[in-house]
Amino acid sequence: MKKFWTWLKRHTILYHLVVVLLVFLGVAVVSFIAMAIGTRHSARRTVPDFVGLRINDAEYFAGRRNLQIIINDSLHVSTYPGGVVLDQLPKGGVVVKPGRKVYVTINSVRQRMVAVPYVAGRSLRQAKNMLETAGLTIDYLEYAEDMATNYVLAEYVGADEVLEDSNMQAEKGSGVVLRVGVAPSEIATVPQVIGRTLFEAKSRLWEAGLNIGDIVFDEGMPALERNRAKVYQQSVLSSEAVTYGSRVSLYLTLDTEKIDNMLEQEEQRVKEALRQKMEADSISKAEQRLLDSIANAQKSQPQGNAQTEDNFFF
Repeated sequence: MKKFWTWLKRHTILYHLVVVLLVFLGVAVVSFIAMAIGTRHSARRTVPDFVGLRINDAEYFAGRRNLQIIINDSLHVSTYPGGVVLDQLPKGGVVVKPGRKVYVTINSVRQRMVAVPYVAGRSLRQAKNMLETAGLTIDYLEYAEDMATNYVLAEYVGADEVLEDSNMQAEKGSGVVLRVGVAPSEIATVPQVIGRTLFEAKSRLWEAGLNIGDIVFDEGMPALERNRAKVYQQSVLSSEAVTYGSRVSLYLTLDTEKIDNMLEQEEQRVKEALRQKMEADSISKAEQRLLDSIANAQKSQPQGNAQTEDNFFF
């Protein structure tokens, strides 16, 4: 190496070129090392999945991984307890640098209070619309015998009856119980709700005088995506005759193919039921025509012939 440098120094231009090249490489290496140290280029953290955890637990686990939780927004989802993480960015499983901020949306502890409208004495549809306008919903329909079907007889928040001058308040989004009248022997018809959102399905079922049973979302569906989910199955088929106040459970998905398949099956079922009804009606009409023909023949038969036949045997 010493001989090489001695030889290189004899060639001045080449010597200076090599020196410049070495200096440039040295600066590049030092800069790269300094940048790696400054940005912790070699350090990595995997973001945990905080969805479903209470915010205090999320902050604890984030701190152990040198991450920072930032509450970005809050919503109220009744199916989750207050203070629970509903969504996060970046998502769980993403690899980031230490010190990265994770923005989360949490479930608010409670909704603001709203005035409960007095809906007794109105039709069920009018009552439902008034409650929805006020930011409330129906919790349960309780039917009692009355001369007018689907007219609201009384309204309750919890165990307390809502009166015209009660000025009662409830959490926004909460439900009230309606006691509704039904005439004797009246029956309800189940509407078709496949392909509709949960809000739309509930609205149609309530207007038909039916209660909501279980609400089942596809496994693993994020809470913030549930407002986009649509019904792909209902526990009681459409057009079925049931008693007022019966429960209908709903099954929801984000899978459009599943919804389309169920809609196609439902369409075929309705067509088959209509065909069978038309056949039954046709048979019934044919039987009725035959009976009418026999009755007419008997009426047109002369009375004298009847007597002659009777006397023939005596």
